[in-house]
Amino acid sequence: MPKPTPPIKPSHSQTLPNGSTAKVWIGDCRTQLPKIPEVQSNSVDLVFADPPFNWNRDYNKHETPNTKSNKVWDDSAMTADEYKSFTYDWLDLCIESLKPSGAIWVNIPDDWAAEIVVHLKTRKLTMINWCIWHYRFGQNTKSRFINSKVHALYFAKDPNNRTWNPDPILEESDRRAVYSDSRTENKRDGMPAGLRLPMDVWYGKHLGRIQGNNKERRPQHDNQLPETYLHRVIASTSNEGDTILDPFLGSGTTAVVATAMNRNFIGTEYSKDNAKAAMQRIKLGPIRDLDAARGTSTAISTRPRSRRKPPISTPENQPT
Repeated sequence: MPKPTPPIKPSHSQTLPNGSTAKVWIGDCRTQLPKIPEVQSNSVDLVFADPPFNWNRDYNKHETPNTKSNKVWDDSAMTADEYKSFTYDWLDLCIESLKPSGAIWVNIPDDWAAEIVVHLKTRKLTMINWCIWHYRFGQNTKSRFINSKVHALYFAKDPNNRTWNPDPILEESDRRAVYSDSRTENKRDGMPAGLRLPMDVWYGKHLGRIQGNNKERRPQHDNQLPETYLHRVIASTSNEGDTILDPFLGSGTTAVVATAMNRNFIGTEYSKDNAKAAMQRIKLGPIRDLDAARGTSTAISTRPRSRRKPPISTPENQPT
């Protein structure tokens, strides 16, 4: 049998005032994850992964040029088979890190969503939701429909033994916000009056893409998820004190939200400078009030609509 990989100390580590911790290892997640103690002991409660998409994007804009630390992730050189192999490798490491009650979320575009779903099912995980993160600022094109979504895939090791916290993410139902339907005030499903769980297509205030004039935008990061997105994931599928793993730290949104919510964070990042910038961001904490969205409406139109039909227009009732 091969000898177990000796654990290594994190490249960055900090403890926040609320007692939560953040630890980051620099390097390729496929080589670093097996060395992380929490991964070796299968003690991860929740994985959130927003991997490179193989779209020829520069994920290393923080990297200092002309230095020995300058290691750039080439996000365009992989063939389809190479990218699939890369994806399955890091997925398998993340799956092995989970507790029996653990869960994994993967944020991925159309290109590879189906392959990831099939692989996770092959690994005997159960799909709980296939959510869609919808945004209104897709990349412009004239040759096909504009992309306006990314898939948020939620899988659990054991669907009957998983963390599920609906209360922090409840929103106002359209029945109340738009239609003033009194039936939502007398619900019998155990949910508070007028509230419901979010639907599996996600949109709403502070849930759009992080554009250049967004106050969440980190300098030189053009692939950044909203804090509200991560709050929805972390609040609903983990508990305080849990360990959250993100194998692609990037700008650090998962770590920022997790530690602010009293979870412990571990992660890997290929770029030294990206990791350093993310650790600085963790100290600052979230830009948004993470609890502010609870009970608010995400209706496409919040203009109240009367349930009564308007009177039929006839010459007799026209204004004079």
